Amino acid sequence: MRPKKNLLYIGNKLAVHGKSPAAIDSLSIKLEEEGYYVITASSKKNKLLRMLDMVFITLRNRRNVDLVLIDTYSTQNFYYAVVVARLCRFFKIPYIPILHGGNLPSRLKDSKSLSKNLFGKALTNVAPSKYMMQQFKAAGFNKLTYIPNTIAIVDYPFQPRERLKPKLLWVRSFSEIYNPLLALEILEILKLKGIDSSLCMVGPDKDGSLQRCKNVASELNLPVTFTGMLQKKKWIALSKEYDIFINTTNFDNMPVSVMEAMALGLPVISTNVGGMPFLIDDEIDGILLPPNNAEAFVQAIEDLCTYPIKSIEISKKAREKIKGFDWEKIKHSWIKLLND
Repeated sequence: MRPKKNLLYIGNKLAVHGKSPAAIDSLSIKLEEEGYYVITASSKKNKLLRMLDMVFITLRNRRNVDLVLIDTYSTQNFYYAVVVARLCRFFKIPYIPILHGGNLPSRLKDSKSLSKNLFGKALTNVAPSKYMMQQFKAAGFNKLTYIPNTIAIVDYPFQPRERLKPKLLWVRSFSEIYNPLLALEILEILKLKGIDSSLCMVGPDKDGSLQRCKNVASELNLPVTFTGMLQKKKWIALSKEYDIFINTTNFDNMPVSVMEAMALGLPVISTNVGGMPFLIDDEIDGILLPPNNAEAFVQAIEDLCTYPIKSIEISKKAREKIKGFDWEKIKHSWIKLLND
């Protein structure tokens, strides 16, 4: 049996600062449990210091690692990947970008030259969704490996909701691209229709959207609970008090929060954007709707509450689908990729 490789994993390891855990926080630990030696960077809060730390750790370990994994996003963090990948090419270290950013297809168009070097000269590019595979192939990139996001299904107790009420749960970072204000608009319409409803929004602020949402909720006197970021165990426990999960995003890849909701038995209503139709089969294991359409969300919520049997069937099928993304199944794809 060949010895496991030494890995350098580059990403935004910011959970220590109260941010939502990123892929690097979970995948690095899972790979260590499989016997890989994993060095990670970076947990620096300041963006410039974080990039410098990533560069420094890459330079310091250039002779000690066999492979570099790079969490790659579509926003400013894209440039961390560009810089580290350039260092890897200079020192002839194989590297693998992991394609997390739901808006990466736009980055391929806006930063063609940088994308060509970053993705085209990689050992391969790991796409966590078939949507991202499709988008990268359409842009002319062929070095792609599909390894979906994963969860440990045992950590998510299934709870079917036999009598639904419009008790809504939203879990995401507060950022404009995730359109949290749409959740408030949905709640406002429900209240105007005289429907007893409530909303809980879980997640840290990313760009000031949290305060904007709080202001709107206060102005409209909406029954919203803002929890801030919660540790996974806490929001899983909290989820038992809610009946429907709403995903209001304008851009998406393969969000773990939606996968978690499906595993827990919360029927999911989501915008039909990005990778969502590759994760959810509409009206089978979730509901897909046009973006920025609060009325459509309200209609779907009323429909689920009116027909609980439909909701239960959706929840059961969603749980079965998510079992296929359990780490014990997905880990074999990672092991094969890293050991080839």
